[in-house]
Amino acid sequence: MTVPADVPAAPLDTLPKWLLENARRRGDRPAFREKDYGIWQQRTWAEAADEVRDFACGLAALGLKPGDKITTVGDNRPRLYWAVVAAQAVGGIPVPVYQDSVAAEMGKVLIHAGVRFAVAENQEQVDKLIDIKATCPSLELIVYSDPRGLKHYPQAYLKSYDEVQEMGRAFAKANPTFFADGVAKGRGGDIALIAYTSGTTGQSKGVVLTFANLIETALSAARMDKLGDDEEMLSYLPMAWIGDIIFSLGQSYVCGFCISCPESAATVLTDMREIGPTYFFAPPRIFESILTTVMIRIEDASAIKRAIFHYFMDVARRVGADVLDRKPVPLWDRLNYALGEILVYGPLRNVLGFSRIRLAYTAGEAIGPDIFRFYRSLGVNIKQLYGSTEASVFVTVQPDGRIKPESVGVPVPGVELRIAESGEVLFRSPGVFHSYYKNEDATRATKTPDGWVLTGDAGFLDDDGQLHIIDRAKDVGRMKAGGLFAPKYIENKLKFFPYIKEAVTFGDGRDYVAAFINIDLAAVGNWAERRGLAYSGYADLAQQPAVLELLDDCVRKVNADLAAETRLAGSQIRRYLVLHKELDADDGELTRTRKVRRGFIAEKYAPLVDALYSNRDRCSVEAEVTFEDGRKGKISAELTIRDVPTVEPLRKAG
Repeated sequence: MTVPADVPAAPLDTLPKWLLENARRRGDRPAFREKDYGIWQQRTWAEAADEVRDFACGLAALGLKPGDKITTVGDNRPRLYWAVVAAQAVGGIPVPVYQDSVAAEMGKVLIHAGVRFAVAENQEQVDKLIDIKATCPSLELIVYSDPRGLKHYPQAYLKSYDEVQEMGRAFAKANPTFFADGVAKGRGGDIALIAYTSGTTGQSKGVVLTFANLIETALSAARMDKLGDDEEMLSYLPMAWIGDIIFSLGQSYVCGFCISCPESAATVLTDMREIGPTYFFAPPRIFESILTTVMIRIEDASAIKRAIFHYFMDVARRVGADVLDRKPVPLWDRLNYALGEILVYGPLRNVLGFSRIRLAYTAGEAIGPDIFRFYRSLGVNIKQLYGSTEASVFVTVQPDGRIKPESVGVPVPGVELRIAESGEVLFRSPGVFHSYYKNEDATRATKTPDGWVLTGDAGFLDDDGQLHIIDRAKDVGRMKAGGLFAPKYIENKLKFFPYIKEAVTFGDGRDYVAAFINIDLAAVGNWAERRGLAYSGYADLAQQPAVLELLDDCVRKVNADLAAETRLAGSQIRRYLVLHKELDADDGELTRTRKVRRGFIAEKYAPLVDALYSNRDRCSVEAEVTFEDGRKGKISAELTIRDVPTVEPLRKAG
């Protein structure tokens, strides 16, 4: 079943209106599931509407007024999703924050937005909010969902979710039309929420989005890929991220499908197998991590199982994508692929929880072509999309039957694309954000008066009308000799190897390109154990000579790839080092969506960068780290610098 075309005469232009429409149209169908103590708890659309009404009326009883800001923080939980829509129903403006933010980081957002109410999942988040409250004068009330550990907290400004809902039921009894009247007053042009960007290039900004932004974008993308109310989706990515807002709220509401919340981050893969989602989103790092786990298990399997796996994966790489796209395939290959479906592909998809996936998206970073082809060859319809918070996610999506691993697809219906003379990608669409909160200068710098948004990304449109992203426009530089330097492009090539988790490259205005590398502890650890290499932890393993030789081989292959590209042949990697620690968002090195903050890293580790551009083969480092409980510490190490040969650029004939 696809998105319904028949809608009531009254416009469904806000999420609360869609909620009530779903309760009317499909009230007995599942809307939310949550796994608690190993058991899936389910709520229908009618039950969800009641939950939202009770909480909305409770907020009103506590004094929430139209325009007031309310934050939600915690893992993906139905109650937090309901709190967002409940606030919207009475005119409040949700400002979700990342649950893994330390208190100081969270406080910056709450102070900037002027948040008055907070809804927290549990004691961990309540403790951070209590720390913030002294420096956040606007914060008046904290509501918690899970009462464990909070029984003896004396603060008068703390209330339980159940208590607020009980107040809401009493308020609704005294004001029976309040909720319905509040929902009816909402308009598409009203502010739906403020989503703070991840802050890849500096201070995060509050992106103001309207209901029209969210709903029109969600509907357009859903119709393009034929989503319906029978989809199943696992909601496990941060609720503060615009992608989860669009998938788990926007598209769930306009399509009427059910979302399921895992018990914890550690049980996501297990919960996926139980739910069997039909619609799935994951950033490339998730798909890469899953593939790394698969390959580790295969290497540990018996020789016969390894031989069967590799034989049928060769068949899949050759014809799997064509089978998925229903293109002609030779009979022998089709028979071989059918046998592989029984012996390898089907069982593997089942183990991963991918058996029922009809549509899977990935975005945020480039995904390695080999990784992309691996999943498509298994029969998983994975597609890349390109978007941003300022676009309400969707700008382009790869179209069925025209999948190119190196592109991010064609514009979603309603989206216009333009490439500036500088190579920067611009777009205009119904999803274009309203403004940056309290930042008119940034709004004017990003959005033109006629609605075009400057993405900051450099790219081009190919002959098929598909968009290719090269790098961040401001990060594209020149080598000292004049050759092009695209750091993100090179870093992504490095991260395509399962042994490399993160990479940061340098080269603008330099004689050659140098790199920082983070190893993938799981993949390299398994590789080391199979070879009998002992190690005490990440820092020790990262400096093992055998591991460095393994990475040398990866870097040489990247250089060979770059040598084949005329524009980038001069940006091959000459020197690299493996960092003593994993890059971490708590240390400011990554954003909360796991994007590298290249400028911050270059400044923090300036002595290491200088060492890469010297004749030294070793260097020392001492750096501050942040532990999970927020405490600070120091870590020091002696790092080896590796020299890697470059490859003679390939000359085109003629």
